[in-house]
Amino acid sequence: MGLTEWRASSTRMGLSECRSIRPRFRASCAACESQSWSRAALRLTRSALTGMWAPVGSPEPHVFLGDWAQLILVAPATANVIGRVAGGRSDDIVTATLLAARCPVVVAPAMNDAMWAKPAVQENVSSLRHRGFTIVEPETGHLASGHQGAGRLAAPPAILAAMVHAIRSRYDFAGRRVVVTAGGTREPIDPVRFISNYSSGKMGFALASAAADRGAQVTLITTANHPEHNGVSVQRVDTSTEMLAEMRSQLPGADLLLMAAAVGDFRPAKTATRKIRREETPSLTLELEPIADLLATVAGDEALAGVFRIAFAAEDSDLDKKGIEKMKRKGVQGIVANDISRRDIGFGSDYNAGVLLFADGARHELEKATKREMSDRILDLVLPHIKKR
Repeated sequence: MGLTEWRASSTRMGLSECRSIRPRFRASCAACESQSWSRAALRLTRSALTGMWAPVGSPEPHVFLGDWAQLILVAPATANVIGRVAGGRSDDIVTATLLAARCPVVVAPAMNDAMWAKPAVQENVSSLRHRGFTIVEPETGHLASGHQGAGRLAAPPAILAAMVHAIRSRYDFAGRRVVVTAGGTREPIDPVRFISNYSSGKMGFALASAAADRGAQVTLITTANHPEHNGVSVQRVDTSTEMLAEMRSQLPGADLLLMAAAVGDFRPAKTATRKIRREETPSLTLELEPIADLLATVAGDEALAGVFRIAFAAEDSDLDKKGIEKMKRKGVQGIVANDISRRDIGFGSDYNAGVLLFADGARHELEKATKREMSDRILDLVLPHIKKR
């Protein structure tokens, strides 16, 4: 028995003894890419699926499992399986089940170190992370190929911990209403031009998806366009005025506001009713007027006093100092400050990092992670504060 096969077997045994998980093990021939894996699959499971189709009158296996499962573990996940899942393939029982799944998916890669390091594999893994898959990073050590490097299947305790966390956090926001804002507001100059900023809205969309996956009733107020989560109600806006009106409409009865939108500080004092043409306007001077602080406005509304409010601050230095100042000025209970001077995170990137500060003095470092992973970390830290209210 090879190390990866042994670790898969140990993971199965650990699951059997884990009180947090009561598994019904299934494997498929599609996952068994050698005779040794076929033997391992039969040892690891109560029953093994061997094809895509069910007998007449029975539910299709991939649809049944996608509905039935509370969690799916893919271990070991080869480069081939990861690539096919990332590409949206559904031509065997494994990929079809993952595409039909409504539950958390934990993926534990295992492969040669050179394969793991390839940009194509890393891009596929990043794609899965972005979609909410939990990736249990492979270890560095001796590999079946005789080489030494990153690619060895993670140890069973690490895989089990990831699975337990995925299940426990699955519905911890059930029964709670969450409002998220995302994207940069657009203040019109004329019917075809506007003043805006570099915010992509990715952080807000990630927060909305994470909260929905954890059972919350989520409303996303956004100026941005990204793939939408089925469990999120999306309200489209453009200007800061429209965003404030939608916030006032959606916030009554909400438990949490995550203000990830980048609201402009200024807007044109006057908006042209017709397109401003270059040939008719050799020079142009725009007079700008300040925009009301949306969070401060909401904080002053007694009807919304029960909403726990988290602001986001894009800063280029002194994250803690500026974050605390902004938190007090806006009247919020917490703030996420991130460093926009770093080119590897922030605007337009799939990654982010920063610090989460609470009004009670608590401080939490948010290490660089995908925006989806950072979203779950933020929700983990915010939930205890909501429960106290």
